[in-house]
Amino acid sequence: MIDWDDVRFFLAVARGGSVRAAAGHLGVNHSTVLRRIAQLEERLGAHMFEKLPSGFRLTEAGGEILELAHQMEASSHQIEARVLGRDQGVRGLLRVTLAPILATRLLMPDLADFARLHPDIEMEILSSGELANLTNRQADVAIRVVYDRSTLPLNLHGMKGPELFSGVYMSRARLAAWRTGARDPVRWIVISIHGIPEWAGEGEVRATGVPFRTTDAEAQLVAARNGLGMTTLPCFVGDADLLLARVPGTVLHMQGALWILTQGETRKTKRVRLFTESVFRRLEAYSALLAGQSILRD
Repeated sequence: MIDWDDVRFFLAVARGGSVRAAAGHLGVNHSTVLRRIAQLEERLGAHMFEKLPSGFRLTEAGGEILELAHQMEASSHQIEARVLGRDQGVRGLLRVTLAPILATRLLMPDLADFARLHPDIEMEILSSGELANLTNRQADVAIRVVYDRSTLPLNLHGMKGPELFSGVYMSRARLAAWRTGARDPVRWIVISIHGIPEWAGEGEVRATGVPFRTTDAEAQLVAARNGLGMTTLPCFVGDADLLLARVPGTVLHMQGALWILTQGETRKTKRVRLFTESVFRRLEAYSALLAGQSILRD
């Protein structure tokens, strides 16, 4: 009989393309991965991978069992989710994935309130640039900005929250200096992987310097507050910051709606239901802020 754990290691190597990548993903050492692959090959009587200078490549036999391995993985996740769905207690782990700026600049007080209200729920907030995967059970709940619901996997269940808008902002001090004719250049401040959005435009203030690039939203915000130039920010960030002002002549842009997403039987657990209902209420309360309507800006 094939050991599912051996298949997990096989999938990790197939996806990562190397033993090192698989070991990092699974949180084990290099030798453990090699031992598990060897066990699987011995049971099946065939080599699963070909070792190349660039990494590990599936052999013909490995390619043949790859789809079956994916099916085993999906079945394993379904079993876990079904058992979890029967758990109606509020004690246990609750993993929530969301963008860092949503966590730090909007929802953290509400997440803290929920944790205090339910002290037996062990919360894990996964606020990194790459959102965790619900289907693979990396998280129980995802809070995501979704422009088109049809782009989401069919197995995800969601509660649609308010729409999220962004605008163009610069520091009040820098805007005041521009109005008095200051000659130092105004730069676009951009996150490197995104660049300047097509919708942003420059309004009444024209960019005259080379772009200033950052790799994360927090650095982007701090650069704008320090007067380097103008940048696009979610309205809930830009409007709430007393050091920033909207750039005159620019428009708001709808990024999508905030969705609270769960997967399969997971949504039926009591702690997940309590959390999703609580966050949905808080997002509804923030709807004007998210739409850029809560504060009259100059």
